[in-house]
Amino acid sequence: MKINRLMTLRLIAGVIASIGITSCSNTNSTGVSTATGWKINDKKGGFQYNTNYGDQKAPLGMVAVEGGTFTMGRVQDDVMYDWNNNPTQQYVQSFYMDEAETTNLMYNEYLYWLKSVFPVSEANYRHIYESALPDTMVWRSRLGFSETLTSTYLRHPAYANYPVVGVTWLQANDYAKWRTDRVNEIALENAGYLKKNAKVMEAYGDAHFSTDAYLANPDLVYGGNRDVVFQGVKNKAKDGSRHVYATQEFGLFTAEFRLPTEAEWEYAAVGLVGNREYNSYKGRKKYPWEGGQTKSTGRKNKGDQLANFKQARADYGGIAGWSTDGADITNQVKSYAPNDFGLYDMAGNVAEWVADVYRPVIDTDDNNDFNYFRGNVYYKNQIGPDGKTVIVTSETMQFDTLANGKLRARNLPGQVAQVMVDESDTFLRQNFNSGDNREYKDGGYNAPEHTLVTDEDGSVYGKYDSAKRTTLVDNKSRVYKGGSWKDRAYWLDPATRRFYSEDQATDYIGFRLAMTKVGAKPGTKRTKK
Repeated sequence: MKINRLMTLRLIAGVIASIGITSCSNTNSTGVSTATGWKINDKKGGFQYNTNYGDQKAPLGMVAVEGGTFTMGRVQDDVMYDWNNNPTQQYVQSFYMDEAETTNLMYNEYLYWLKSVFPVSEANYRHIYESALPDTMVWRSRLGFSETLTSTYLRHPAYANYPVVGVTWLQANDYAKWRTDRVNEIALENAGYLKKNAKVMEAYGDAHFSTDAYLANPDLVYGGNRDVVFQGVKNKAKDGSRHVYATQEFGLFTAEFRLPTEAEWEYAAVGLVGNREYNSYKGRKKYPWEGGQTKSTGRKNKGDQLANFKQARADYGGIAGWSTDGADITNQVKSYAPNDFGLYDMAGNVAEWVADVYRPVIDTDDNNDFNYFRGNVYYKNQIGPDGKTVIVTSETMQFDTLANGKLRARNLPGQVAQVMVDESDTFLRQNFNSGDNREYKDGGYNAPEHTLVTDEDGSVYGKYDSAKRTTLVDNKSRVYKGGSWKDRAYWLDPATRRFYSEDQATDYIGFRLAMTKVGAKPGTKRTKK
């Protein structure tokens, strides 16, 4: 199918006007390529590219975190004797981060979308919605009464702006992928590449928007419904071409939403941007705020706690009439002052999932001092026998059985099928040689191997590993950071680190998302001489 060059040029011009104008170094003032002398975005034909892309804007609900160097880990005494966070100097690239934790309201929007697009009344879709539901039973305690929370905390409007809990690491990642698709979907709709309100009126089953699917094979997005995908650019050209697709070169697509790495989370929590003292960069800052105390010293609120945490045994919020942190369990997000990056609740309220696989020691080799992260598993789009990208359907959808017996879809219908990179991708490479890098330079641990057993009548039950194991750490152990409403002040230090299984949930772990900043690092502009 030919592309209408004139319509493409006009659309790009409209996108540029909405984004902002910044001169691009690979073209001159007349829009001519300095490599070939050809015109870029020539209406008579040629290469189409947004050569006037402005600086990336902070996504809705996020704040910019300028990258830099810092001392990751603790330099204070380790009173827990974990010795799992020895200090190491790291550099973090600039990124964006949610200003507060993901709330019940935000997660309920996700659940509503899943239930609407993949109705539980259909057998093929039933497990999709169920696998996304938070575990509300995390509020239960053998010797405590909390039944009201199990039935109200997730859904009731009174808790709408409270951080969602009972969410596993896997569920948080699925939410991040969904958010990426929804943000890109409305961006394309606003730019005229998708039919208005199709995301609400026509999304159903296989027929919905997926970013990866659109970029790989836009003909199959929304189940191949041409009325939706081709709505934006209806051609009037004489050459018979009808429509134009948006591509990465247009600058419309956002970078992916994801869980922050441990290094990013710790760097953002410390918030060194507001303190230029040398000692702060060497790890002397104990909390996300200045000073070594957890209480406010201001005249109006002197003595109030600066975060939501457990102050002492049986003291979750002070005495009646004299509340020290304003909460007995979690609290509404943004109830406490932000740190110097503008991030709320980076200490207390709920601890937060980060992307990393847990290991007791962080590798300090010289080649690991930029964007440190353990947990890379590289995937690629699956290509079918016809040479085209494979799109998952309700018939080809595959489920993984988790350790707790629950099912989780590898990819939703309408998304691109993914496979791990193989030897054809790693042969003669110097920077990596396998798809799964979770155990790189630090092999597997002797963790318990609990299994699921299916009996003769098809019933599934769990079987505990009876062998003696030396550790609970394995490749499914994920790091979580920050203290919570249930933790003592020790865990408010951003350098502290703990781990939990990626398919398990608690009443004190939530999450927030991050996004890598593309393009130039923010900050002071360098003057050209």
